[in-house]
Amino acid sequence: MNEWTMDRWKYFDITHRDHVLCNPTTVEKLDGLIGLLNLDRGASVLDIACGKAEMLIRMAEAYGVTGVGIDKPPFAVADAEAKRGERVPDAELEFVLGDGADYNPEAPGSFDLAACIGASWVFGDHRGTLRAVKAMVKPGGLVMAGEPYWIYEPDPEHLAAGGLSAPFFGTHVENVAIGEEESLTLLYTIVSNQDDWDRYEGLQWRAAAEYAREQPDDPDLPEILARVSKSRDIYLKWGRRDFGWAIYLFRRPE
Repeated sequence: MNEWTMDRWKYFDITHRDHVLCNPTTVEKLDGLIGLLNLDRGASVLDIACGKAEMLIRMAEAYGVTGVGIDKPPFAVADAEAKRGERVPDAELEFVLGDGADYNPEAPGSFDLAACIGASWVFGDHRGTLRAVKAMVKPGGLVMAGEPYWIYEPDPEHLAAGGLSAPFFGTHVENVAIGEEESLTLLYTIVSNQDDWDRYEGLQWRAAAEYAREQPDDPDLPEILARVSKSRDIYLKWGRRDFGWAIYLFRRPE
């Protein structure tokens, strides 16, 4: 099931409604990473595919950053705006509904930190993401990317089930090497464990099941449940063993 007949953003809104972070990591790990950034007060941050903007909000709480968050799902941008109003109402944060690939900062290379977490498709792949994000930070600025990786060589059945004709992702060491090939210095990584993955995936199953109870007459429900069922089966059969995920923190050369 690859062709969408329903609004895909509605699907992700439903399946990710209980997620604080829309990727397989924890707020504790994210807070640890944010604590290592040592940003100056008022530093400028760009977050492409920001989701519900939890990371950007937490940076504003910790460092008083200014910044821009960009994402395509309307629900994510609405959630981000609500969070800002509740938690950092005075923060100079802008949330943009749109494609991060189309974003052109007024001054290229002007951000202290730029991130694209778990959305390398915005720029084609991991290398394209690092290259694009690197161009948006100042010399010596920080580059952050979240990217899946293969723990084991993917089973051809896994690739076929997921609609992948070839392994789109690399290994953990290859993800690091790509950054170094792009003249970035690796500073730190956060690697997701099995609990992180199980929570990320399981919350989607639960959300879909609860939505089915609440909205049994929704005409999109058969597609929602079919997509969640397929994703769950792929994860349990192959992904739980073979697939990893990490956040990579790099520094651009001075």
